[in-house]
Amino acid sequence: MCYSVGLVARNRPPRDGGSGPETDVSAMPNRSDLKRAGLKSTAPRLKILGMLEDNAARHVTAEDVYRALLETGEEIALATVYRVLTQFEQAGLIIRHNFEGGRSVFELNDESHHDHMVCVECGKVFEFVDKTIEKRQKHVARCAGFVMQDHSLYLYGVCQGMHANGRCSMKGDTGIIETSTQASS
Repeated sequence: MCYSVGLVARNRPPRDGGSGPETDVSAMPNRSDLKRAGLKSTAPRLKILGMLEDNAARHVTAEDVYRALLETGEEIALATVYRVLTQFEQAGLIIRHNFEGGRSVFELNDESHHDHMVCVECGKVFEFVDKTIEKRQKHVARCAGFVMQDHSLYLYGVCQGMHANGRCSMKGDTGIIETSTQASS
């Protein structure tokens, strides 16, 4: 059985309340979450959290965060960025993904489940949600008598742009994809 997968990008809405796709951002970490997580609102933490909240890319490396802050004129050490990201991860504000090749990326924890496709050529990370895959994974676990607590799915391949043109056609896209699977012959 083959599946036809329709990909629809859904961009993260602006934090300023402006018009944008309908996505609940109330679950996204924000500055008040620092206090609830037991973290003081220090300048480095606020700067890094602000960068993560405002960045169009959902998946960033520590080096991406560092470069972005330097580009805005912030004076911060790379070691501080790593330390703060680790604190955010331990507090549950962000999620660290360790992709093949030793590459770690971070994303804000919006408490929604999704899986990832990683382009092995350009490095772009795409999120996707597929209810059929989710149901199948639960079914397999249940049939095996396995009580699933959590799971993650990473697909590695080459994105459409790299495959067709040798360059990523998704640059500037947030990399969030919703799929709808339909059986086809």
